[in-house]
Amino acid sequence: MLHELLLALLGFTGDLIVDEREQRKTLGLAFNTDSPLSDECTFKLAPDISFIEPSERDLIERLIKLGFYYRELDRFAKKSRNLSWIRSVTSVHPLERADELSKQNREKKPSVYRRAIANGIGEILSVYRSAVLHIEQKLLAETTPILATVTQGLNKFFVLFPPLYEVILEIERDDIRGGQLLNVLNKRCHCGVPELRTCLQRLLWHGHQVMYNQLAAWMVYGILQDPHGEFFIKRQEDGDLDHRSSQEEISEKLARTSVHETSLTDWHSGFHISLDMLPDYISMRLGESILFAGKAIRVLRNPSRAFQFQKDKSFQQTMRGSQRIQGFMHSDFPETETELDADLTGAELLPQSEADKIEAMLKELKESSEFHKRSFECTVDSVRAIAASHLWQLVVVRADLSGHLKALKDYFLLEKGDFFQCFLEESRQLMRLPPRQSTGESDLMVPFQLAATKTIAEEDKYFSRVSLRMPSFGVTVRSSQADMARSKISLAGKANLTSDTSVDGWDAIALEYSVDWPMQLFFTQEVLSKYLKVFQYLIRLKRTQMELEKSWASVMHQDHIESAQHRKDGINGSTSQQRRQGIRPMWRVREHMAFLIRNLQFYIQVDVIESQWKVLQTHIHDSQDFTELVGFHQEYLSALISQSFLDIGSVSRILDSIMKLCLQFCWNIESQESNPNTSELENIAEVHYLFTVTLIHR
Repeated sequence: MLHELLLALLGFTGDLIVDEREQRKTLGLAFNTDSPLSDECTFKLAPDISFIEPSERDLIERLIKLGFYYRELDRFAKKSRNLSWIRSVTSVHPLERADELSKQNREKKPSVYRRAIANGIGEILSVYRSAVLHIEQKLLAETTPILATVTQGLNKFFVLFPPLYEVILEIERDDIRGGQLLNVLNKRCHCGVPELRTCLQRLLWHGHQVMYNQLAAWMVYGILQDPHGEFFIKRQEDGDLDHRSSQEEISEKLARTSVHETSLTDWHSGFHISLDMLPDYISMRLGESILFAGKAIRVLRNPSRAFQFQKDKSFQQTMRGSQRIQGFMHSDFPETETELDADLTGAELLPQSEADKIEAMLKELKESSEFHKRSFECTVDSVRAIAASHLWQLVVVRADLSGHLKALKDYFLLEKGDFFQCFLEESRQLMRLPPRQSTGESDLMVPFQLAATKTIAEEDKYFSRVSLRMPSFGVTVRSSQADMARSKISLAGKANLTSDTSVDGWDAIALEYSVDWPMQLFFTQEVLSKYLKVFQYLIRLKRTQMELEKSWASVMHQDHIESAQHRKDGINGSTSQQRRQGIRPMWRVREHMAFLIRNLQFYIQVDVIESQWKVLQTHIHDSQDFTELVGFHQEYLSALISQSFLDIGSVSRILDSIMKLCLQFCWNIESQESNPNTSELENIAEVHYLFTVTLIHR
């Protein structure tokens, strides 16, 4: 009877102590072994035992509950630590391995976090088995009361096993894994029983070992080590992939994607934070820092091959010395030396000493017996600072961020005014005709290249990155002088001042800026689209200003020619004087237009662009953090757009309408120099006045 009790305490039932679950199976009652565990203890003292006193029966049934809890905990531990799925997968043909893994995941749902918790439970069960063995030895060696001795030896497990059993019940019932499992253990650690709290903290420690290993892989090597989707950092496409895709299809997809494209995709949209798996005691800010640090390490450890072999002489002289540069530039440079240089370039982006430092900080957290939130936050912030600093070094120093920003300012913000003035003058006659669908871009390339030849110096290494684009048109646009001449402004147009105006076909002129790795981490498509938005606004403004100036110069030149001809022919100048007197109000309108356009252009170039540029340069000089620079640059672009009124729809539409009226005014005057249509010009002037007044009131 003693040994049957001891065996029952280790989960083995017999004739004295029976398992109601086994009896139900013996009787043929349906029972699903894969169903959630029962909330009630199924170990009972056999009902036909009559020689045991009621008090002893109650005590024995209380004791054998420990055996039931032990068996269920042991079953959970063995099930969670079962690695047979690994053997089954490794024995499968490589092309079928992905399908086999998917099948195993659906059936058994392996979990490294559960396996870690199972290891902790195994430690507790090992202590329990030792206690049972010690009781057996004591009872065999001494004559002591059996039940009292067993109860006294296992007393502390009455406090531990029921809560632990509740934990595995919750895990099995709700299929809890990953960060959710850490949440469950962390919440249960907040209890008033010291022995139970110590036990649960030990289980949580085992779970944190897995998390720290995943953090080390991510924040030291940039590798996402998460075979079962339990880490709170996930690949963006994980939820979108069809798990039924074969390994061959996945390999073909990866083969079509270059390393360069993969790196950019990983940075911008490759990874995200899974809120379901983010433990509650890790804030979203910390999660974002961990996400950034890992992505930065991936970038630093996997530089683009084109960037590895950059031949920036000044930089390489600083980093490696002039002698090595001379050897590098020679065409007969040994192949092995070239490969070594590529390796050194990659290593320089993240020195091994820094990687070791990050690993040491995470190791210190891992070795701590308890999770200290403050220490964890400090470590994550330190790792993020290291990653951000080296990424800053890569983008700002090695890739010359300042040079690229200056180039964007020169060409997208019209800092090189002489170039764009020359371009607009060379293309002025072309822009009076409608842009042709098929050759609009190639037509503009001639004046564009001609302006570059006249104004761009050979040492401007960034101009080669700038290209002119003329998007294809989906609808008919009104663009040319002839179109404008045929378009009359109606009184209905005066009433609806904020309605959408038709877009000048040449207003679709766009610039593209070629950005190489790693500057694509900084200059995203969203950023370049904002630069393009400002450029198209500024080029319209400059074109309008030039047309107002050219129209005045053209008419004055024509007037001087006519006056000289009249004096030569001896004709009375009163006719010429009357003509001038008649169109003088129109020239006052032209002056008002020029005044508005000139001041708007001066305001944007000086008060907006230059002032914001100085602020940005100060931030770049003072900061050594990549994420800070991204934020400062976003603020810079937002300020340019908002202070130029591009984000205020009503004001922007009014300014567009005013520029359109100015162009129409200029083209009408030049096309009717000998006999101006005064009524039409007055109509334009009246609408311009209304637009200007509305703009002032806005």
